[in-house]
Amino acid sequence: MLVPFLIMLREGIEAALIVGIIASYLKQTGRGQWMPAVWIGVLLAGALALLVGGGLELIAAEFPQKQQELFESVIGLMAVIILSSMVVWMRKVARSLKTELHGSLEQALAGSRNQTLALIAMVFFAVAREGLETVFFLLAIFQQSEGFSAPLGALLGLLGAVAIGLALYRGSLKLNLSQFFRWTGLFILVVAAGILANSMRSLHEAGVWNSLQEVVFDISATLPMDGPVGSVLAGMFGYQDAPTVSVLGAWALYMAFALILFFLPGKPAPARSTSTVTQP
Repeated sequence: MLVPFLIMLREGIEAALIVGIIASYLKQTGRGQWMPAVWIGVLLAGALALLVGGGLELIAAEFPQKQQELFESVIGLMAVIILSSMVVWMRKVARSLKTELHGSLEQALAGSRNQTLALIAMVFFAVAREGLETVFFLLAIFQQSEGFSAPLGALLGLLGAVAIGLALYRGSLKLNLSQFFRWTGLFILVVAAGILANSMRSLHEAGVWNSLQEVVFDISATLPMDGPVGSVLAGMFGYQDAPTVSVLGAWALYMAFALILFFLPGKPAPARSTSTVTQP
């Protein structure tokens, strides 16, 4: 439950932060009448995420066993790629996110004949990115979990993100977003490494990847995957009690590469232009 809760909480706060920046800027610049278009974009983005998630679940249910293993591995690999890139992207552009959103808003409202559609599209793409990456990541987590604990954790995370987003917008909550995204980003990278390891195992079970299948070590007698602790570690971090060379190698290479990218210095925020007519 903890993994989907934290994932949904982080991604939900990220989406809420984007919407909050847009709403605050429109309010500060005297353009609050555009807020209905903002909510239309948000609702369309949410509908797209639900449609994609539901569609992928229905497709997976129709596959026989081997094809299901292949499908799960593909979903897992896509989740790793999407979430890893977005974690690193947020780490690098967090300082300039507000400025970039303000610029996109000005372009949508001033550079288009149909301003309403332009604003809806701008909000839709900004929020849909968060929604789709969350869908792929949660699907990969759900495939590794049984019962209702994972969906319940995701729902609680979403509710928490909505509450925190509203509190941040109203100014009743002060949250160090830099530290929040930093530590949750690290957590997501560790989870993504486990998803990648499980995807490698699924590829082998689907008959697609059969190289480097020698077992590196076997601690199933000490910490079995079906035990209380092992099952928690397996659900959270993709723990395997007898990993193969390909599984352990993929995990180690991913962690090394992802951590290097994550800890590279972020780009400085661009200087705000003094020629802007209306300041936020």
